[in-house]
Amino acid sequence: MFENLDYAIVQLVHNFGAAAVVGVAIFALYPAAQPVPIQRKFAWLVGIGWAAQALSGMGFSAVSYYFYEKLPDLHGVAFAALLIKIMCAAGGFGIAVMYLRRAAGWTVEQRRAAWKLLIALGVTALTAAAFLRWFA
Repeated sequence: MFENLDYAIVQLVHNFGAAAVVGVAIFALYPAAQPVPIQRKFAWLVGIGWAAQALSGMGFSAVSYYFYEKLPDLHGVAFAALLIKIMCAAGGFGIAVMYLRRAAGWTVEQRRAAWKLLIALGVTALTAAAFLRWFA
């Protein structure tokens, strides 16, 4: 019972992180969201979303280790999908931090390119998650 509860709590955090990294990044491209101060708030949300993705991803392993005394046995497609998700999380978090530090000096086109890259990383991570789930 507690195992399922623990997995559900980790999944809840993981789902909200996924919603943030994709949904907020898409919304940031919406014309009404273009002022830099608003985009900075969105960058914070996306960065926190990527951190939630990484931490909750580790949470899945921690719960597995706690209850089964071993990490999940991933190989082939599932392992590749996990590596893709990790790279997306690292890249997405890094771009969000860079956005917060430097975007005030960027052109509109550069800011839009950053959001498009964040969207692509989020969609790629969500796609990899499906493969990780069903090939694990």
